[in-house]
Amino acid sequence: MNAAASVQTGTVISHNPEETFSAGRSVGERLEGGEVLLLSGTLGAGKTVFTKGLAAGLGLDPAEVSSPSFTLVNRHGEGRLVLYHLDLYRLAEGHTAAHAVELDELLADERAVIVIEWAERMGRYRLPPTTWRVHIDGDGEDPRRITVTRAAGSET
Repeated sequence: MNAAASVQTGTVISHNPEETFSAGRSVGERLEGGEVLLLSGTLGAGKTVFTKGLAAGLGLDPAEVSSPSFTLVNRHGEGRLVLYHLDLYRLAEGHTAAHAVELDELLADERAVIVIEWAERMGRYRLPPTTWRVHIDGDGEDPRRITVTRAAGSET
């Protein structure tokens, strides 16, 4: 398995939610398991829409994907890979955020993809080399700029 090579980096301009969904699907179709995606962007930027598309690319039902703002972790396991969708927005900053969602246990699942919204709340928590950043710029009716990059040093 070469998860490090599976995610394509670059920038896509999305003009509507369907294009944001499609960008997520394109990423999801390439995932092999073991990847961590750190999503950032303002509230309403399209992080959950992107994750719904990613889920579709994993063979999951995108209608089942919703923001885990209050549950913290949503598990979707009926596709070709397991998807863990985390939202750390409501947690205090620091390593305790990662421990609150039992991230170490989730990272041990090699057949899983982990999507973390508001990952900056984890501070400098050590993540595997198969970690990517997905930043979504834009809000309201403005186009979205979706940028995928390798996470530097595998730390947030």
